Amino acid sequence: MNEEREHHDPRRSPPHGGTSGAAVAGLGMQFVVAILLFLFLGKWLDERFGTTPWLLIAGVFLGAGASFYSIYRRLMADQKREDEARKRR
Repeated sequence: MNEEREHHDPRRSPPHGGTSGAAVAGLGMQFVVAILLFLFLGKWLDERFGTTPWLLIAGVFLGAGASFYSIYRRLMADQKREDEARKRR
């Protein structure tokens, strides 16, 4: 157990377990970027097809939904990794 803390890889989660602050900030940035990307894609498609504002609205919801799903998958994988680490101790 002490050896694990001494040889901790800083690119992984913190030695005490849990998700690092940088990882959480990265998830927040991912959320914002995905929503903005889909927002502008929807706006562009609305201008192209004359469907204002429907594709913009759909883009925002699609970006938010995709972001939530991605964040959920990431956090569940982190949780599973932490649970497995606890079982090994």
